[in-house]
Amino acid sequence: MNNITKFAVASLLGLTLLSTTAMADVKKGQKIYLKKLKAPCGFSGAKFAHKHTQDEWESINEAGKFAAEVKKLCPKAKIKAKYVPHVYDFAYEYAKDSGNIPSC
Repeated sequence: MNNITKFAVASLLGLTLLSTTAMADVKKGQKIYLKKLKAPCGFSGAKFAHKHTQDEWESINEAGKFAAEVKKLCPKAKIKAKYVPHVYDFAYEYAKDSGNIPSC
């Protein structure tokens, strides 16, 4: 019983650490937009994020079409799959119905 408890606690701790590193970040998404997408898009991050509401961004992302939507809004832009969660968080945070305005 003691070994099972130790294993369970270790597993829980491991999963907790793994899940926190896998989370996306709004600030990282903003930096990615500035470095990788702003020039090909030709407009600011605020204008990009304001293309949709938070609900619209969420449904696009849940459908797995976020990268396609970026390509539709910015035909010259290329976004890597590893950047999608961060840029999505950025777009969601600064969507037109959020009331937030990014500094880029």
